[in-house]
Amino acid sequence: MLRRFFYVCIFQFLLVTGLAAKDLPDFTELAEKQSPVVVNISSIQKNRANAIGQGSPEDEQMQEFFKRFGIPVPPGMPPHNGRGQQPTPDKQVSATGSGFIVTTDGYILTNAHVVKDADEVMVKLNDKREFKAKVIGIDLRTDVAVLKVNANSLPKVSIGNPDTIKVGEWVAAIGAPFGLENTMTVGIVSAKGRALPQENFVPFIQTDVAINPGNSGGPLFNLKGEVIGINSQIYSRTGGYMGLSFAIPINVAMDVMTQLKTNGKVIRGWLGIAIQEVTKELSESFGMKNTNGALVAGIEKGAPAEKGGLQPGDVITKFDNKLIESSSDLPKAVGNTKPGKTVVAEVFRKGSIKTLNLTVGEMPSDQSEVIASNKAPDKADVNRLGLVLKEAPPQQRKKMNGKKGLLVVDAQGSAAAAGIRRGDIVLALNNSEVESAEAFAKDVSTIPNGKTVALLILRNDETLYVPVKITNER
Repeated sequence: MLRRFFYVCIFQFLLVTGLAAKDLPDFTELAEKQSPVVVNISSIQKNRANAIGQGSPEDEQMQEFFKRFGIPVPPGMPPHNGRGQQPTPDKQVSATGSGFIVTTDGYILTNAHVVKDADEVMVKLNDKREFKAKVIGIDLRTDVAVLKVNANSLPKVSIGNPDTIKVGEWVAAIGAPFGLENTMTVGIVSAKGRALPQENFVPFIQTDVAINPGNSGGPLFNLKGEVIGINSQIYSRTGGYMGLSFAIPINVAMDVMTQLKTNGKVIRGWLGIAIQEVTKELSESFGMKNTNGALVAGIEKGAPAEKGGLQPGDVITKFDNKLIESSSDLPKAVGNTKPGKTVVAEVFRKGSIKTLNLTVGEMPSDQSEVIASNKAPDKADVNRLGLVLKEAPPQQRKKMNGKKGLLVVDAQGSAAAAGIRRGDIVLALNNSEVESAEAFAKDVSTIPNGKTVALLILRNDETLYVPVKITNER
């Protein structure tokens, strides 16, 4: 009797699980049809990070992977290159990521952090063809980059509508985790419109799809085989996948792509304010009935917000007819507003609602947005070290405690060989603070050929000295 009962239980288990399996989606057709639109991306660096002990691009990609949520970098990270040896100055190294084809003539979307520091970008198609890619532009505020390869009649993705997806809906990712090309992982949508720390312009799609280094820049598909997002980040305490993955909605990425192709940069609205969330305690102290809105914590002098009458302590509850339910709603609303437009904002101030007319300005460029260009810099702009410099943008100067600095627009020659790269900030030359690009070039011109100068560099909010040997006469 006991044995019979046992067999009946096994039969019922198999019957139930078998029926359940029939209800699960079949991803085989999606994998077969969509794999050709996914590409593998290699970002190659030459003579840059290695020369100053920053590790290989693989290490930097892993560091980026760990630090996006403030995760400690594991032991064994730079200066080692991950293979138990010190990188050599003349070695070419590469990091891998993923991307996908959006037009038949070769436009490709990927993550900005995959290609931002590359000297050369190679794209490998599903049919094993390889192309050298042109970086049309990058936007680190959304972590989107646009590439172009010289090819025609390519397969392309179908673009879906991320606004229509529902929590619990099945989704799939295809990419190259740890360099393993054409890997598919599946899961469900866990949440929509997720706001993340330091990510003010993207309402992320949260999923439980397994995403790992190398998946960055790859597509997130719905069951129709339409792309609804770009896989960008994970949350992890160990460095490995822990069930929390985040994708950039495809409509956000497509808007960035259009602007990069048209303007060479992304133009966003700007008020010049620092904001914070309205907590229950703050709401009670202000006499508010709820915690909706964005609290103005600070205002830049001369910024559009100051000119429009905003004050520290104001709580913005509505902007251009859009309700501001949390502080994360405001940057997206302002950023999507065309500069020069005057909008009506409702603010809670000292117990009452006030209406302000704010003329939105254009967001200043930032060190974190270095737009790639294939146009060679004018020789007159290149100083003796091989650097093209300009004054650091206002947003960056705030991080420098009032010090002056010069943004590296391009690096070549001695500077590139020493490890200087686009986006670095030059703070000092031989311990003397820099004044201007012209003064810097004049100071360098007086130094004898063959001498080595020490540049103090600001990179990723950290300073380091980089020795550069002068090897050319002017």
